[in-house]
Amino acid sequence: MGSLGVLKYTTTVCAPLMSSSVEEMVSDMFKAKAQGADVVELRLDCLKVFDFRRDLRLILSNRPLPVIVVYRPKSEGGEYEGDENTRVEVLRSAKELGADYIDIELKVVAFDIMEEQKFSRSGRSKIIVSCFLDTLTSAKEDLSQLVAHIQSTGADIIKLVSNTSSITELTRIFHLLSHSQVPLIAYSTGERGLISQLLGPKFGSLFVYGSLAGYPVLGLPTLDSLRQAYGVEHIDADTKIFGLISKPVSHSKGPILHNPTFRHVGYNGVYVPMLVDDLNDFFTVYSSPDFAGYSVGIPYKEAVIGCCDEVHPLAQSIGAVNTIVRRSSDGKLIGYNTDCEASITAIEEALGCVNGEASFPSPISGKQFVVVGAGGAGRALAFGAKTRGARVTIFDIDFDRAKSLAQAVCGEARPYEDLPNFQPEKGAILANATPLGMHPRTDRIPVAQGTLKDYRLVFDAVYTPRKTTLLRDAENAGALIVSGVEMFLRQAIGQFNLFTGSKAPEDFMRAIVMEKF
Repeated sequence: MGSLGVLKYTTTVCAPLMSSSVEEMVSDMFKAKAQGADVVELRLDCLKVFDFRRDLRLILSNRPLPVIVVYRPKSEGGEYEGDENTRVEVLRSAKELGADYIDIELKVVAFDIMEEQKFSRSGRSKIIVSCFLDTLTSAKEDLSQLVAHIQSTGADIIKLVSNTSSITELTRIFHLLSHSQVPLIAYSTGERGLISQLLGPKFGSLFVYGSLAGYPVLGLPTLDSLRQAYGVEHIDADTKIFGLISKPVSHSKGPILHNPTFRHVGYNGVYVPMLVDDLNDFFTVYSSPDFAGYSVGIPYKEAVIGCCDEVHPLAQSIGAVNTIVRRSSDGKLIGYNTDCEASITAIEEALGCVNGEASFPSPISGKQFVVVGAGGAGRALAFGAKTRGARVTIFDIDFDRAKSLAQAVCGEARPYEDLPNFQPEKGAILANATPLGMHPRTDRIPVAQGTLKDYRLVFDAVYTPRKTTLLRDAENAGALIVSGVEMFLRQAIGQFNLFTGSKAPEDFMRAIVMEKF
């Protein structure tokens, strides 16, 4: 993706309201304002009972903030199935009653309404002409022509909403926004389209949409997260973009840690979740210096090494990268691993403090260190344990992968099917580096419950929930426990240092984790 244009419009946070009753819609407007919305989109077509001659005046006269009136027909993805003339009459009445914005669909009525002058150009209402695209595979030139076509209707604001099958397609939206000379709203739906919403303020989108608390919409951030986590009002054309590359990505809590920390130290950056399907395509498309760094999650920590121009020696020896920084001097991608020290130091601190003083050598030296999972996190744990003198035992569902890692750390590989009957040495350490127990399937543990009493300490790389079933059962069995939250915090501190080139405010970041996780 090439260079960016200049931000031309102040981004407005909009909450779409799909209330089922007039009373609920009025109430939801006040909730939206309290949660940080600047404007609300009133989906009149979602009302179960609607007498527009009575109810429209009631809704508009009670609005606590500007409104967009939408009356979407079924053919355009809405709920309205009635007479088209009645629908147009409702929109015209909304304009006459002083609605701030009226949304008209391009395919259905935009040209007819304008040509028949059913919508007088006088009055305070601004006209949004909207268009939904089934795909974003059109060339940039085609999208520009579509914008010009919509502009010719006399629209005050143009709105383009699309489906997307890949995060790489969103560059067409960013290009369109950053080069547009007219007020433009553009984004893609769904989880793969999420960053088109979150990065809208950087590229010049007029509105960013957020859902009410308790009414989640796939691919739509909540109003609270837009304000508190992402701080959209602080994002501008100069904001550097960081993100988590993962699949899945919805579990990530990185945004609620990194973004407030950026703001705390005055760094102009934003951290977003990025659901990536193809690593090579992603890095080829997102080559702009604005995309300055990444965290790397499941399942890409090993594969992403092939996408890096250079790899730090520790990450190279581990064979896994969890952090990538784009070097500003030449744009090259440099891979690092902050998982290793993060996990091992967390375990050592839990084991090694005697009367407030750390014991040396490492408290895991000579201990049996059982790692379940030989992926990126498992490799970091195994290499960290090896450097501290532990004896490493590896289990993985892919036995060849387990053997490869065991050979690299001079350890032992065991078949995954032996894990339920595996009897550890007394005082051993267990580290779960698999997604087992992660939200929403939180009831699973990777080992037999009866063996937990033999472990001195149990570590779980999973951090959603904070205390997993494995950790709870281990604690009940008398073992020390270390949550993946502690590893997450420590590796994030390392990432922040690499992202910004300055020292992370560790106390501030720990306070966020203690409060939010």
